[in-house]
Amino acid sequence: MSPTPTGRLFGNDLVLTRTFRAPIDDVWASVTEPDRTARWYGPWKGEAGPGRTIQVQMVQEEGQPWSDMTIDACEPPRRLALAAGEWHLELELTERGGVTELRFTQHLTGAEGAGVEDIGPGWEFYLDALVAAREDGPKPDFDDYYPSMKGYYEAQQ
Repeated sequence: MSPTPTGRLFGNDLVLTRTFRAPIDDVWASVTEPDRTARWYGPWKGEAGPGRTIQVQMVQEEGQPWSDMTIDACEPPRRLALAAGEWHLELELTERGGVTELRFTQHLTGAEGAGVEDIGPGWEFYLDALVAAREDGPKPDFDDYYPSMKGYYEAQQ
């Protein structure tokens, strides 16, 4: 079964959301604690805090490289902003009645929507991997996301 793309392009911002039947603190732990990020994205190491740089391992990428990420903002349990080179990422969490929504934004640089046809499917994959990790479900297969979602994202430019 092919996953359905959900991301939307708003100017230079690619926005994707996922909803969890869980308290905000638990979802926050899934996106900030190294042993929990390892389950869906990759572990990280270093001394975390605004203005500090950590190293994050991208376990789904070829060679499982480590990359530097700077923490631009950390406001537990609601907001985390990171920069990795020219990539600027933001995660915002809101909770209502035991249901937490994660709003993921990548602020795209350069031309409006530049590269979204390649970036969007990747974030769909990673966020679905987060859902699978939280539900102890099977990990998604990247081949189900790319290139099949490329056209969806090209149409948003």
